[in-house]
Amino acid sequence: MKKKYIYKKNFIFNIIKKDLICKKYKTITTRFPPEPNGFLHIGHAKSIFLNLNIAKKYNGKCNLRFDDTNPNSENLKYIKFIIKDIKWLGFKIINNIYYTSDYFNIIYKYAKELIKKNLAYVDELSKNKIHKYRGTLTKPGKISPFRNRSIKENLYMFKKMKYGYFPEGAACLRAKINMSSFNIVMRDPILYRIKYIKHFKTNKTWCIYPTYDFSHCISDSLEKITHSLCTLEFLDNRILYNWILDNITKKFNPCQYEFSRLNLTYYILSKRKLKFLVKNKFVNNWDDPRMPTLSGLKCKGYSSNSIYNFCKNIGITNQESLINIETLEHYVRNDLNKKSLHYMGVIDPLIIIIKNMGKHIEMILMLKNPKNIKEGYRIVPFSKKIYIDKSDYKEKFDKNYKRLILGRKIRLRNSYVIKAKKIIKNICGNIKKIYCIYYYNTLNKKIKINNKSINVIHWVSKKHSIPVTINLYNHLFKVPNPGKYKNIISIINPNSLIIKNSYVEPNLYYLKNYNSFQLERIGYFCLVKTKYKNNLIFNRIIKLKKY
Repeated sequence: MKKKYIYKKNFIFNIIKKDLICKKYKTITTRFPPEPNGFLHIGHAKSIFLNLNIAKKYNGKCNLRFDDTNPNSENLKYIKFIIKDIKWLGFKIINNIYYTSDYFNIIYKYAKELIKKNLAYVDELSKNKIHKYRGTLTKPGKISPFRNRSIKENLYMFKKMKYGYFPEGAACLRAKINMSSFNIVMRDPILYRIKYIKHFKTNKTWCIYPTYDFSHCISDSLEKITHSLCTLEFLDNRILYNWILDNITKKFNPCQYEFSRLNLTYYILSKRKLKFLVKNKFVNNWDDPRMPTLSGLKCKGYSSNSIYNFCKNIGITNQESLINIETLEHYVRNDLNKKSLHYMGVIDPLIIIIKNMGKHIEMILMLKNPKNIKEGYRIVPFSKKIYIDKSDYKEKFDKNYKRLILGRKIRLRNSYVIKAKKIIKNICGNIKKIYCIYYYNTLNKKIKINNKSINVIHWVSKKHSIPVTINLYNHLFKVPNPGKYKNIISIINPNSLIIKNSYVEPNLYYLKNYNSFQLERIGYFCLVKTKYKNNLIFNRIIKLKKY
C-alpha cells in the first residue's frame, strides 16, 4: 500500500531542518534497529513510522538493522516476522536490511583500540559482583581489582576471551571511564561478554559478543546514520554513545536524539512481559488477537491503514504520556466504517415465533453498506421463526429500556414492526421462546408512537441462519495502566476472550472479497476460518462505539 506522507511538526523535524540549513549533512539517514527476539508491537510501529517517514520526507534513507548481538534469545523466525510486519505496514525496506553481526570484525577492532588507549580492560569479577560494585544513585561505585591491568595484559586476556579460554561469565570487557560518575551507565559499562551458543547468522565464528551500547553507536557510524532516534529510556545512555564515538577512530559521527515511547491504556508494551504472557500460556502465541503485537492486531482484524493513521496523528514529543486506547480505536473504526459491508447476526440467540405469519418466506432488500449506496443491496430471508439477541428482551418493564418488552412494539432491523404477546419458559424458569405478532403493513414505512420513532433490534431467520463460532475479544487486563503492576497475573481479565456459538444471516457464507464486515448493532468482525461449511469462525475486531 502506498502511503501519502503527512506529518505533524515536532522537535525532531526542527532539528533536521536546522541541520540541513547549516549544511551539517547532505542527506538524511535514519534506522530502525529491532532485536530479533520477539514480535514487533504497536510501540515499534510509532518508531517505524517516524524513522521511515523522515527518510521519505527528506529523500533520504532508512535502514532496517537487526541488533543480533545476543544469540541466547534471538531467532531467524523473528527476523521473518519483523520483515513481514514492516511490509504489512506499507513500507519498503528490501534494499536497506542490515545486521549488527555484519560489523563484528570491525567492532572487535574498535574494542582493541580502546584497550590500546587504556580505555578498556578485561574484568574477571562475577556478574553479581560487577552489579554490586556499580553502586547506587547516592553511593559511588567500587573499582574492580582487575581495572589496573596493563594494556599488554588486557590485549592478551581479550584475545583469550575471543578464542574460548574462559568459561561463560568468567570474564568480560569493560570500558574504563569513571566509577564515581553521577550517571551509573558511565561506571565502567560492559562492552563484550562471553556466550557459547550458535549464532543464527555467524554460526560458531564468535564466542564473544558486543553489548548493545557498544555496538549500536559503531553501527550507526558505519552506516552514516545522521539522526539516531530512540526512546527516552536511552537518554542516560547518550553520554556513553558519545564517549565511545569520541574515543575510536571513525569517519562519521552520528547523533542520538530521544523521543517518548508509546504508552497505551490497557496494553503492556514491555517485550519481557509479553514474553512472559506467551511462555506461561496466558495468550495463545505472539499473534494472539489480545496481544499488542502487529501480528496480533492483524489477526484481530486491525488494518495497517488504521495503525498508520494512528501513528501519524498522535505526534512525537519528548514528554512521556499515556494515550487512551480509544484514540487507536477511533482510527480502527474510521477505517472499518468506510469499507465494511453490513450484515446481521445474533450472539446469544432467543427464538421469536411470529403467530400471525404463515409458513411463507419473504425476501427483504437491504443495503450492503448504508453509508455507501454504491456497494449495492443484499437479500435477507424473513420467516415465521427468527432469532434475536437475549440482551434485546427484558421481562420486567423498564421505561428506560428501549428494546423488546411484553406488550411493546419494536422494529426489526430493515423489516417489520412486532409486538411481544406471550413468553414460554423452561422448567428452570429461563425464557425458551417468545410469541409475537407482526404488522404486515409496516415494511419500509416510518412508524412513530407518541411522536417518537420506534426503536430497532437486529435479527436473523432461524431456518436460513448459519451457525458460526464468534470470538469476542476484550482487554487482556482489567486496569487502564497495567504497566504499573509488578504482578500482572493479578490484573489479567478472565473474560478477555469469550467464545460464543451464534447465528448469522446466510449472506456471510459467501464472504470472500472482504476481510472485515459489520454485524449491525454488535461490532466489526473478520473471517478467521472457512475450511468447513459449518465451521465458520469470526473474530470481533472492535465494538461499535455507541454500544
